[in-house]
Amino acid sequence: MTQQSDSKALHRRQFLRSVGGASTLAVAAVAGPLATDSQAQQGGKPDPRRARYKESEHTKAFYRTNRY
Repeated sequence: MTQQSDSKALHRRQFLRSVGGASTLAVAAVAGPLATDSQAQQGGKPDPRRARYKESEHTKAFYRTNRY
């Protein structure tokens, strides 16, 4: 390759690297406040003693059809 085409490839790679980094930072900036807002609405940390599994008609039907 020539000196000029090497230079173009380097500039292109550096541009794509910077665009990738900027998009990562933008997603992190938007997702950060959303996560804290949802935690605030739930009242902080979930209660570890609270039952999470609920045996409803839907789950019973699932187990029955899949023979669990």
